[in-house]
Amino acid sequence: MHNGEKILMKGNEAIAEAAIRAGCTAYFGYPITPQNEIVAYMARHMIAKGRIFIQSESEVAAINMVYGASAAGARAMTSSSSPGISLKQEGISYAAGADLPLVVINMVRGGPGLGNIAPYQGDYFQATRGGGHGDYRTIVLAPKNVQECADLTCLAFDLADQYRIPAMIMADGLIGQMMEGVMLPPERRLDELPKRDWAVGHMAERKDKNPRHISSLELNPDLLEKLNQGREARYAEITDKECRYESVDEDSDLILAAYGTAARIALGAKKLAAKEGIKLGIFRPITLWPFPAKALGNIAASGKPILTVELSSGQLVEDVKLSVFESSGSKRSAVHLLGRSGGALPTEEEIFARAKEILGV
Repeated sequence: MHNGEKILMKGNEAIAEAAIRAGCTAYFGYPITPQNEIVAYMARHMIAKGRIFIQSESEVAAINMVYGASAAGARAMTSSSSPGISLKQEGISYAAGADLPLVVINMVRGGPGLGNIAPYQGDYFQATRGGGHGDYRTIVLAPKNVQECADLTCLAFDLADQYRIPAMIMADGLIGQMMEGVMLPPERRLDELPKRDWAVGHMAERKDKNPRHISSLELNPDLLEKLNQGREARYAEITDKECRYESVDEDSDLILAAYGTAARIALGAKKLAAKEGIKLGIFRPITLWPFPAKALGNIAASGKPILTVELSSGQLVEDVKLSVFESSGSKRSAVHLLGRSGGALPTEEEIFARAKEILGV
């Protein structure tokens, strides 16, 4: 996967470089903090490689340019942060309805509204429930460090192509801004990328000379239902095959459920607890959708308590509760929440104190 050399990079820069190495041939973006380094990096390096870079006039324009580029056969990407992602939701829904693979990066900032530029996880519901209008899903990957920023970006492109579905990298702004060592993936040759035999254009290269039309519009309700049922079957396959998670010390006294920066802070709380002889486990979803409900449900069947730690008022906790509800065990874990809002971060001590309170220590 990696070329063996570790270099120091920001999370945003690692995403941009990984996208280029994954074969991204068209990028369309618009500046907003805290993801501006992605736009700047792509501007500097995409044009140098003879690929397409456009700073669009708006977030709405950017997502529709990505739609068009993907339909024409490009590996296309856009990036933004929370308010900008909200503006892109109509276009993401159109892409899902047209079965177009594309990659969207969301470096989440404090909200709602313009909020602030502090790290946040308040876009969880938006990302994992589709975000726009209509019945659809997007694959959502959540890195916890700069290395995963690179690795999961490459994965997002591959999964998007494999299932013809929009894929999103969702990370809180701290991960985009922090610098860590990263081993970058080798560069893919463009002629080795998956063939997009369904794309429009390329008439001279095709045996089939019939014109192709890519659209999310279907005015016949029965036909649209049939198309949606086909997507539901694809979503079920993704749920069955593509759930990713990290689970540490499942036999602990209490499980901390967290992702992204919250999972890193939870690890510090785990180390504090170990000094006092208290065992804390960590369950970290890497795919926020599909959520690894079966894996967490198996842990919940033991009846041990779960403390969800998130940088939001309580969104991840809903999927944790659903996982517990669907578990096959007779005990079923009690689920608790430690959520911080507006860009405020919990401390290791705060998490440990809450765990001790739940355990009655």
